[in-house]
Amino acid sequence: MKLIAGVDIGNSTTEVCVGSVGEDGSFRFLSGASRVTTGTKGTLSNVHGIRVALEDAMYSIHQPLSALDLVRLNEAAPVIGDTAMETITETIITESSMIGHNPSTPAGAGEAVGYLLFLENIWKGKPGVPYIVVASSKFSYEETAARLNQRIPELDIRGLILQADEAVLVENRLNKEIPIIDEVRHISRVPEEKLAAIEVALPGTSVRMLSNPYGIATLLGLNAEETRMVTPIAKSLIGKRSAVVIRTPNGNVRENILPAGEIFFHGEREEQVSIDAGADDIMDVLQKSGEIRDINGQRDTNVGNMFERIKASMLDVAQTQDHEVRITDILAVDTLAPVEISGSLAGETCMEKAVGIAAMVRTQHLPMQKIAERLEQELHVKAVVAGVEAVMASLGAMTTPGTRLPLAVLDMGGGSTDAAVLEPDGSVRTTHQAGAGELVSMLIQTELGLESRGEAEQIKKYPMGKVESLFHMRLENGSMRFFEESIDPRYYGHVVLLAKNEMIRIEEDIPMEKILEVRREAKKKVFVRNALRALAQVAPGHDLRKIPNVVLVGGSAEDFEIPEMLTEALAEYRIVCGRGNIRGTEGPRNAVATGLLMSYLTEAGRDR
Repeated sequence: MKLIAGVDIGNSTTEVCVGSVGEDGSFRFLSGASRVTTGTKGTLSNVHGIRVALEDAMYSIHQPLSALDLVRLNEAAPVIGDTAMETITETIITESSMIGHNPSTPAGAGEAVGYLLFLENIWKGKPGVPYIVVASSKFSYEETAARLNQRIPELDIRGLILQADEAVLVENRLNKEIPIIDEVRHISRVPEEKLAAIEVALPGTSVRMLSNPYGIATLLGLNAEETRMVTPIAKSLIGKRSAVVIRTPNGNVRENILPAGEIFFHGEREEQVSIDAGADDIMDVLQKSGEIRDINGQRDTNVGNMFERIKASMLDVAQTQDHEVRITDILAVDTLAPVEISGSLAGETCMEKAVGIAAMVRTQHLPMQKIAERLEQELHVKAVVAGVEAVMASLGAMTTPGTRLPLAVLDMGGGSTDAAVLEPDGSVRTTHQAGAGELVSMLIQTELGLESRGEAEQIKKYPMGKVESLFHMRLENGSMRFFEESIDPRYYGHVVLLAKNEMIRIEEDIPMEKILEVRREAKKKVFVRNALRALAQVAPGHDLRKIPNVVLVGGSAEDFEIPEMLTEALAEYRIVCGRGNIRGTEGPRNAVATGLLMSYLTEAGRDR
C-alpha cells in the first residue's frame, strides 16, 4: 500500500488530501488538512505551509511524514491576483475654508452663524455682533465655561468650537444653550474674524443645512457662483453629526479630477479607456478587446504606475524576464474611498469616487519544480508537479453527491475566480478571472475607512448583531436573540461579529446597517459579476443557458451568503448552482487536492 498526498497551493490557503493506493489499484481517501499559504503563491516560501499542512493530515491518521510515498503538487496556473485602488476625484480646499467632522460627543443642537473669536480675545468682542467662540485645549472646560458665562450677558455668543473632547462638560456649565463642536485637532488654523456657520444635529440624525449647498448659501449669504463652489463642501459633510463652514474671501474650493490615466488593452483588438470613465466602461472595453495578451497603463499616471508595480512584484516571484510578465485580465469595481481633504483643519475625510482594480498576472512559469525539489530535500519524500489546477478542481468537484457531466466548476479563492467545464468526453475548458476574496476585503476596508485589513476580512466572513442590552442583541436580519446569562459589558452598545463560539467587537462607530450594505454590495460587485463573466467564457458558445449545473468550490464558497447570491443570480439561466461537498465530507474545500489524488489512478505512466 502507498500513501499519496495531493497538495493545492492557493493564493490564501494551502490544502492537502492524503489517500492510500493498494497493490490491486484500490483507492481510499484517508484525511485532509488546510493551512494559510506561507509567502506568495508559487515561491519557495510555500514549503513551510505545505509541510505544516502535511503534518496535520498525517497526524490525523497517526502516521509520520516519512510514511508518505509521494507528494503531488498542483501545476499552479501561472496567474496571481493583485489589487489596487485609484481615486478619481479629490476635494481640495485652501486657505482654511472649512472644517467638518463627525465627533462622537458634540453638544447642543441647531445652527448658528457668527464671526469667529478666540476665547483669549473674548475681551475684544463688541455688543450686537454675533460670535462663534473658538477655545484651544490650553483652557480647561471649567475655565472655558467660566469665561463664556462672564461674557454671555453682554455679547451675542451663538456657538462654540473646542479643540478638546469636552463639549458636554462645557455645556453642563453654561448659562446659555448653544451648539458646541469639539475634537477640532488643528484649531490654530481657524481664521479669526471670519464669518462661519456651525450646525449640530440631534442624536440619531445628521446635519441638514451644511450638507446642502443651498443651506450653506442661506446661512452665509452666498451668491450663485459661490454656491456652486461650495458644493464639494456640502458633499463632504453628508452624514456628519456636526459641521462648520468658514467663509474666507480668498478661499478656494474645487473638486479636482485627478490625472488617473488611460488603460491600454492589447488583445484581438487594440483598445484604450480612461480610468476616469469608471468600472462599467472599463469592463465594456475589456470585453470588446477579445482575448487579452497584455494590459498596461499610461506612463507616469496613477494607473500606469499601478500596473508597473504589479508587474515588478511578479518578477521576483516568477524569476523571469520583464517581457515574460503580462497582465491578462482585470476586474474593475466602482467604489467610494475616504480621502483626507487637502486644506482641512480637523483631519476630515471626504468620500471620493474611486475604482478598485484586481489584476491577473501571467508568467511563462512559476517555479513549482523548485518547490517540489525543496520538499524532497526536507521531507525525504518523492514530490512531483502534476495536474493543471482547474482540471484537478473539476475532478475533485465530481465527488460532490448529486453531480453529473457536463459539470461546471466555479473555484472562488482569494486572488482569482476560476471556472471550468468538464464534458462527458473528458475535455475541459478553463478560464482564470481576476478578482475574488482579497478584492472584496479591500472594498470593505476602503468604503468603511478601516485601518486594518484583518478587520475587513472578519466583517466579510461573519454575520453581525448589535448588543442592545446585557441580555439581548438585534441581529442584522432584524430578529432578536436573547441570552439567559448576561453578555460581557464590553460589548454593550457595540456592533459585534458572530464568529464561531465568540463575539468580535467592531471598534469603529459605524452603524450596523452601513456595514451590512457595504459588505453585501462588495460581494455582489466582485463575485456575482465575476461568476457570470467566467462561466460565459467557458460555456459552449459562450451561452450560459447551455450549462446545466455549477458546483461552487474554494474558500469563498464557504462564505455564509455568497453561494445564495450566486444561486439567485444564476436562477434566471435555469442553472442548478450550489456549494460543493467534496468527497461528501469536506464541503467546498479540498477540490484540487482531491483531484490530484484521483488523477493519479488514471494518469498514464504514473508511479506504482
